[in-house]
Amino acid sequence: MLTNELELYIRARFTLIVLTTVEEERALELMRQLCERMRRPCISWDVADGFQAVANVQGALPSARDPLTALEQIDKWDGSALFVLKDFHEAWANPQVKRKLRNVAQRLKYTHKSIVVTTPTAQIPPELRDEAVPLELPLPSAQELDAVLERLLQTPGVKSQLTPLGREKLLQAALGLTAAQAQRVFAKAIVADGALDDRDIALITEEKKQVIRESEALEFYSVSETIEDVGGLGVLKQWLRLRERAFTQQAREYGLPAPKGVALIGIPGTGKSLVAKTIGGLWRLPLLRLDVGALFGSLVGESEERTRRALRLAETIAPCLLWIDEMEKALAHGGLDSGTSTRVFGTILTWMQEKTAPVFVVATANNIQSLPPELLRKGRFDEVFFLDLPTFEERKEIFAVHLRKRGRIPSDYDLDALARKSQGYVGAEIEQAVIDAMYLGFSENREFTTDDILQSLKRQVPLSVAQREVIESLRQWLREGRAQSASFQELKEAEKQFVPLQLEGII
Repeated sequence: MLTNELELYIRARFTLIVLTTVEEERALELMRQLCERMRRPCISWDVADGFQAVANVQGALPSARDPLTALEQIDKWDGSALFVLKDFHEAWANPQVKRKLRNVAQRLKYTHKSIVVTTPTAQIPPELRDEAVPLELPLPSAQELDAVLERLLQTPGVKSQLTPLGREKLLQAALGLTAAQAQRVFAKAIVADGALDDRDIALITEEKKQVIRESEALEFYSVSETIEDVGGLGVLKQWLRLRERAFTQQAREYGLPAPKGVALIGIPGTGKSLVAKTIGGLWRLPLLRLDVGALFGSLVGESEERTRRALRLAETIAPCLLWIDEMEKALAHGGLDSGTSTRVFGTILTWMQEKTAPVFVVATANNIQSLPPELLRKGRFDEVFFLDLPTFEERKEIFAVHLRKRGRIPSDYDLDALARKSQGYVGAEIEQAVIDAMYLGFSENREFTTDDILQSLKRQVPLSVAQREVIESLRQWLREGRAQSASFQELKEAEKQFVPLQLEGII
């Protein structure tokens, strides 16, 4: 608990504490409660209003409108006190202020006075790092959000028709919001229909999506795909179904640890991103997509701070899925950016290894040559799956999925013929062949046929031909036993001889 840690630091005479948070009002309230408990004066200062009493202040307050004068007054203050300096990081660009703050912090070691600087960023000047203790205010817990909700419900005229289960789900939906954001969302839900009830859970979720989107690096995905939308990949599907209840309380009571994650490596177009989306629907967990490209900022240390903030937000929303798409592109750490990519990558790797929150990571990659070996070792992922070119049976299933998806009956088409003629095609190419055939039938005012799909297949040059060397090097990675095949092993008796791929009608 932050207040306990803060109290420990104050009693141990830590004189300069830097508290990182965007929730200034909530931080000030926590420090007010702490000082009430410790019976110590609490005084805030900012450049607009000067010194203001927060708790247990008797007598007149000093006057100061600039940072240097404020520090001089803190130094002169007689007796114990906790001084909260708001937005003081803005003054750190001034060498005089930095030197004065360092001098004051050193002298306060022999007093019962401490300084807490509240700041939205975790950047501390090098000159102050030896004096300052960094702390971070976590996002509100479900219990704290419940207190926010309860205060709102006490407002005259506010009606609540929430069931106990509905209230629990509503608070779960609000996790990841700040206290102020949660209060605004709750108020909006009340105003929308005149009362707060179980139907407002969906509204809270939608509002949270927008807030998460504003965090720059995370995107909240609405899951509409199901496991039936994925053709083939029987081993992977079986693995996922076996862990369907992995995040339930029954699993915890049984003694099972929460799964860490899964890496999906393989040929482009084989359904890696689709699988990531379907896991959310199968496990009924929120899906967050980490846009690693959005993590990088122009300021020194900004990228690492954005990374930590995004990962903390994912932990607050947990249990959830964190999807890192095409990881090899986003985390290409070639040393051409002064080491920023390496530091961001290291932050993510360390978090994946050490995290205790139930955040299941789904990482996808096409080019394993760009991935460092430490990424795929056990401990960070529960399993590494390779998604290969679909087999004959899988191609039949993929054709059936895309025909059903477009309102057609798969048995009306010759799936065996389609599967035979599509050897070497990935799922995305099969889908495109179906779409092209639909355009052909639509242009002639008739229903499209098996022959139309076959013609569409012939016009395509599949990736396995256009980039044969790249595909073969990827498949060799599987043959060397570095990952588990996502498909059932009935798949490739012919391919066990590892002969070069021959595509009927193309080669």
